[in-house]
Amino acid sequence: MLSPATESELSEIVAGARGALHVTGGGTRPVGRPVAGEVLSVAGLAGIELYEPGALTIVARAGTSLAEVEAALAAERQRLPFEPMDHRALLGTKGEPTVGGVVAANVSGPRRIQAGAARDSLIGVRFVDGSGSIIKNGGRVMKNVTGYDLVKLMAGSWGTLGVLTEVAFKVLPAPEAAAGFSIAGLSDLQAVEAMAVALGSPFEVTGAAHLPGAGRTLLRIEGFAASVAYRAGRLAEVMAPFGAVTVERDAAAVAETWRQIRDVQVFATQPGDVWRISVKPSDAPGVAALTGGEVMFDWGGGLIWALVPEGTDLRARLGAFAGHATLVRASEETRARIAPFHPEPAPLAALSAGLRAKFDPRGILNPGLMGS
Repeated sequence: MLSPATESELSEIVAGARGALHVTGGGTRPVGRPVAGEVLSVAGLAGIELYEPGALTIVARAGTSLAEVEAALAAERQRLPFEPMDHRALLGTKGEPTVGGVVAANVSGPRRIQAGAARDSLIGVRFVDGSGSIIKNGGRVMKNVTGYDLVKLMAGSWGTLGVLTEVAFKVLPAPEAAAGFSIAGLSDLQAVEAMAVALGSPFEVTGAAHLPGAGRTLLRIEGFAASVAYRAGRLAEVMAPFGAVTVERDAAAVAETWRQIRDVQVFATQPGDVWRISVKPSDAPGVAALTGGEVMFDWGGGLIWALVPEGTDLRARLGAFAGHATLVRASEETRARIAPFHPEPAPLAALSAGLRAKFDPRGILNPGLMGS
């Protein structure tokens, strides 16, 4: 395994590489097609470079553990807005999630409906491209990348355009209080309608999920204590037509419930493959019915997690639909046989190929990982 301790050492390794490199961080998210190549770990590029609570900004090396960043923020009563998912329980992996991995996979949790995805909180990056050049977002650059929004390009690129060395986030204050809501017995269609009503209300809902297997539809609000108390009462009134509403006001209990939603804990110990399906919320009940498996809804129905028998080609089962399906958990054999990432339309595929040719002309960074 190649384990550079500095950005310049990483640059030399990539520039001198004679074959494919399997770029990894904490190793907690083995998603995508299996990559054949020498393992290149950025775990040695760790540490918080700059944290300015007053400016709501934190800068960390890519190999810094997410836990270290979150602990530093919590000490100042701040947090990452996008609530990054921890994949370890679902995927059965060990190690520590890194902030570089969060950016590379654009990892976002239930709060995405209110705060946006990881890429929306990312304000800067440094990385080494496939030729070994060191590039940074803004200011003086070591390679001409004028015209590219590096932040948007790197978020969700899974290490195929460059090896991240440093990331910068805008952060937000942590809320004083939280309230959770549960409605029992709704059908998928009723639940999506209820979540749409909640999200369309003026009460700033930060979580909207539906667990058909448990027969529960869940909502969350957060903020200042007095505001949460007022909004909780009003939202309960708005949701009353959908059934009896149970309100949880203990912040720790609410946090634990939504940690389980965030990490798809309901499927963690169950055998089978897990798919992540993005759809219009109004389409969610129909798409979920076609999966033939157990499902969980997040993002008000915009995200469906589906548990299906091992080796199932869920895209073939779903047919054409407005959205995309990603195979998140499966054996290497299945991930080699079924493209984990949804095939791109031809124009977008051509654009993606052009970007990879620009940033990784030798095709050595995680080759094939995102291939169809």
